[in-house]
Amino acid sequence: MSSFIDHVSIPVRDLKAAGAFYDPVLATLGLCRRKEREGAIGYGPDPIAPPIFWILGRVAQSSATPGIGLHIGFRAKNRIEVRNFHAVALKHGGKDAGEPGSRPLYAAGFFGCFVLDLDGFKIEAVVRESLSGGG
Repeated sequence: MSSFIDHVSIPVRDLKAAGAFYDPVLATLGLCRRKEREGAIGYGPDPIAPPIFWILGRVAQSSATPGIGLHIGFRAKNRIEVRNFHAVALKHGGKDAGEPGSRPLYAAGFFGCFVLDLDGFKIEAVVRESLSGGG
C-alpha cells in the first residue's frame, strides 16, 4: 500500500526523553531510529529509505503545539501490534487517549488505539482489517 505523505515531524520539549519514548513505542510497528542530526531524530521502516517520522527539539515558542483534532496515525499490521503499541506507550510515560478496540463508526474493519505522547501529541496505531486481512 502506498502513501502520499513523505514524512511528518513534531516538535518536542526534550529530545532525549522523547527519543526514549518513541524508540520502543515505534519499534512495536517496525519503525526504528534511522537518522539523527543536531536537534532531530528520524524514524522509518527501512535503513536505506528516508525517515517518515521526525521528532525535532523545539527551538521557539512559535513551534507547533498539541491541539484538539491533531493526531498522527501509524499503520499497524494487526491487532497485536495495536495492543503492543498502546501498552508500550503507557509503560514509557504516555497517557491513554483511547484503548485498543474496534471503531466501526470510523470505518468497517477499523481497529486502533490512541495515546498522548510526553508532549501531549495524540498518536494512534491502526489496522484496517478490511485492507490487511485482519490479525
